[in-house]
Amino acid sequence: MTSPSPSPDASAPAPAPAPERRSRLSLKQQLLLWLMVPVLVAVPVAGAVLYRVMHDTAISWLDQSLGDTALAVASLIHDRDGQIYVDVSGPTDSALRFDRTDSVYYLVLDPDGRVLHGDASLRGLKLPHRAAGEWYFTIATLNGESLRVAALGSACRFAQSCQILVAETLHKRDALQRQLLAVVSLLIGGMAVLLAAAGWWATHQGLRPLARLSAELERRDLGRLEPLAAEVPGELQPLIAAFNRLFERLRRASSAQQDFLANAAHQLRTPLTSLRTEIDLALLEPHDPQVEPLLKRLQKSVDRSARLAQQMLSIARAEAEPQQRESPLDLRDIAAQVAEDWVPRALETGMDLGFELSEAPVLGQGFLLRELLENLLHNSLNYAGPAARITVRTGARDDWAYLEVEDNGPGIAPQDRPLALQRFQRGSEAKATGSGLGLAIAVDIAQRHAGRLELLDATSGQGLRVRLSVPRRG
Repeated sequence: MTSPSPSPDASAPAPAPAPERRSRLSLKQQLLLWLMVPVLVAVPVAGAVLYRVMHDTAISWLDQSLGDTALAVASLIHDRDGQIYVDVSGPTDSALRFDRTDSVYYLVLDPDGRVLHGDASLRGLKLPHRAAGEWYFTIATLNGESLRVAALGSACRFAQSCQILVAETLHKRDALQRQLLAVVSLLIGGMAVLLAAAGWWATHQGLRPLARLSAELERRDLGRLEPLAAEVPGELQPLIAAFNRLFERLRRASSAQQDFLANAAHQLRTPLTSLRTEIDLALLEPHDPQVEPLLKRLQKSVDRSARLAQQMLSIARAEAEPQQRESPLDLRDIAAQVAEDWVPRALETGMDLGFELSEAPVLGQGFLLRELLENLLHNSLNYAGPAARITVRTGARDDWAYLEVEDNGPGIAPQDRPLALQRFQRGSEAKATGSGLGLAIAVDIAQRHAGRLELLDATSGQGLRVRLSVPRRG
């Protein structure tokens, strides 16, 4: 039925390799990327700023509390008769040192640097002398322990200043830093997730009109070219207008193609039919016996030309007809209609043509399915021979309806079957003449009906079984 194409010349240059396709991000992915990059940059910066502000504010409050203790100590310094002393009782000392988390130390030095009261060990910090009313806060280490120190100069004795040092350990400050870090991380992380979700939702909602437009365009074909009326944002209106202009051009081109097919069918069939009639008349008229073989060859050539023209027109018509014109059909009825034309031909040629028909409901185009069956029968007759045994079957199994044409001819070798389904290809062992279009047309028609065409071994052993499977109509 079809044969492999001739092998290319070894000296011919090798075809250029196909350009490598680069994977590109979708529009949604690009929009999300453009939204997320600023978020990924801004959110950490905002988190760092927020942490710094909250940390400095909290530390300022703690330093203020430490300073209040220093002021309380300053209020206890008295000058009596030129003698400076610190009036601190036991309960007062306990109150100054009270803290549930940290250890608190304090020290009062006179203007000469002598210890008046408190923890003498704080003299080891060696902080700069402060004038009256001046503050100084620092982190210092004493005996291996880190301390937050507040130094205050307090006026005493002849406008000189006493030095007040108040220090505390850093336990609550460290705990505060950890809490602030956890809170800020949670807030910033939640904000990042919310912004990402909002970006995704906004992108999804913003691209929904494009998705609807894409779905609408996916449903369009030559039978549905009315203008688009989708409700889309103003930015897509020029695209809608461009598609509508394209549909109008396609509509005109489709109409012109249909007119051409109708004219071509008439212009091709008429002269070929006339030529076939003339040859038949010439064979009936008295003629030189030596001319009869030539007339027979001409008759066969005209028949092949007519068949080829019919197949070419069938391909063009199958490609031009819209899928939306499908209607409820039964493959059994299609086979019965074709039988009316082929049974007389079978009687004339000696072909054993049988039918095993069961219900096979489908949605399809009747003229295309008839053309498919005609091509399969013609192939069987052409390659299996005039005395071939050909069986046509229809039926349904599970979710599929099927139509089979089986013959007892030489068949097609399994390795040649994929090639035999291509246009203008014939089997490597095919001996009969043919164009190599019959099975290719059948494949096109099967695909238009969301089905498949398979070349299988005959059930009787020798021959070929061609099966069309189409989704069953419920």
